[in-house]
Amino acid sequence: MKKETVDEVRETGVVVVGSGLAGMVTALKLSPIPVLLVTKSGIGEGSSSYLAQGGVAAAVGEDDSPELHIVDTESVGRGLSDDRIVRIMTESAPEEVKWLTDIGVKFDLDERGGYSLGKEGAHSRRRILHAHGDRTGCELVRALRRAVKESSHIEIIENNFAADLVKKDRRITGAVLRKNDGGWLRLESDHTVLATGGIGSIFQQTTNPVESTGDGLAMAFRAGVRMADMEFVQFHPTALLSDKSPLPLLTEALRGEGALLIDDKGRRFMKDIHPLSELAPRDVVARAIWDKRQKNIPVFLDCTPIWNDDFPSRFPTVMSNCRAAGLDPSRDPLPVVTAAHYHIGGIATDPDGRSSVQGLWACGEVAATMLHGANRLASNSLLEALIFGSRVAVGIKDAALLPFSGRRSREETMVQPGAVFPGIRERVAGIMWERVGLLRSEESLRVALKELSELDETLGEGLSEEKNIVTVGQLIARSALIRRESRGVHYRTDYKESDPIWDKHICLEGDIVGTVRFGSDSMEVIGQ
Repeated sequence: MKKETVDEVRETGVVVVGSGLAGMVTALKLSPIPVLLVTKSGIGEGSSSYLAQGGVAAAVGEDDSPELHIVDTESVGRGLSDDRIVRIMTESAPEEVKWLTDIGVKFDLDERGGYSLGKEGAHSRRRILHAHGDRTGCELVRALRRAVKESSHIEIIENNFAADLVKKDRRITGAVLRKNDGGWLRLESDHTVLATGGIGSIFQQTTNPVESTGDGLAMAFRAGVRMADMEFVQFHPTALLSDKSPLPLLTEALRGEGALLIDDKGRRFMKDIHPLSELAPRDVVARAIWDKRQKNIPVFLDCTPIWNDDFPSRFPTVMSNCRAAGLDPSRDPLPVVTAAHYHIGGIATDPDGRSSVQGLWACGEVAATMLHGANRLASNSLLEALIFGSRVAVGIKDAALLPFSGRRSREETMVQPGAVFPGIRERVAGIMWERVGLLRSEESLRVALKELSELDETLGEGLSEEKNIVTVGQLIARSALIRRESRGVHYRTDYKESDPIWDKHICLEGDIVGTVRFGSDSMEVIGQ
């Protein structure tokens, strides 16, 4: 395909790509530095933040503490959570929650005027803040979007696809956008922040919006940025079985309040699998449901034990989705399936969100902070986006390279649009679901890599979402093949136990494969 010329160039202090919670927090906290906030849909739309039914985990209860939050987070992380990062998040949580309330987020309150705190899987305390019941994400996006639109230092570029990063002299100096009119725009900046979210749409069943195609990961990898923990993909246990895409989520808060998982005979089965039953870590519950369904045994979430007059107001999104499916939670067991929900891996960052390449920062789901380890504790994701979006802003301010230093490239920029072939997305989603999903093996992963490589060759060179999803699929499968053990959300049927030799993080950097242990910035190169 013929290359095209970038027809517009703009300069700014900071480019933030992505308008979910992480992107908007970063942009707001960069004030008064000029920011261009770029999003491939409308601001706040098309993000997992907007769809989030769960809440924000924070140790604000009288019986709670950051130390207890640390214990719960690291217990679920199966030995791969970095204590330094976990401590930063849990200790910063109360102050950042206050900041959210100050900008207008309306969290649910109890009868005494304090936060109404919920409980979710693997939490030892009630520490989940919600807003409008199960519409926490929607409320967060509402308040942040208003603040962003009212901020004079932020300019918003909507409905433009960030196609690639610009790299010069071993530094990221901006990004190239595919404009909604078909032209190309190059943004030149001292600092570029990727807050592009997750990868759920590369799987056949997901709770993520269609925009979650791993664009930031693919752009960063092409630029030689270090990636980490790509094999860890969390599947939510309880998506509502339907013909919708994405699948409607049945929030974990339902099980936190006492909803039960049952089979087609009405029997609870989680009691025989884990001491915490329905509130076991997500990977345990997800695999249990997967196993039942592989045996053609339907699984249901029974909400009748917690049904009362307040249920519709506490879980309005659940009620809406159930009504659309012709179900009544007051009497009907709700059919559930597992679905790709959250990507733990991503761009390897330090505690302030710096990547391995100067000028590039990352926060939110696109980043691998080493916080979640091998499995994410429920409701830590919105908190992570909030905390580390804030830290990226502080880090950029401390870099003292602003305002824009005038390193605008004089060369003409040429870009090559990617080829688009019907069915590529569906093909990748099927490969990832069948071969790189909840259960993996050397055989399934090698077949996946072969099939993805063939699709990559079919697409050829060029910039497109299709190219991105193939690239990200390869990175996940490649890392999953290297980690020869089962740990957290990564489960190998040919290596069913955890192995202390893999108490480390797998990193990919171009053709280099290595491992990093806690507190180490240097990679130990390993064979594949």
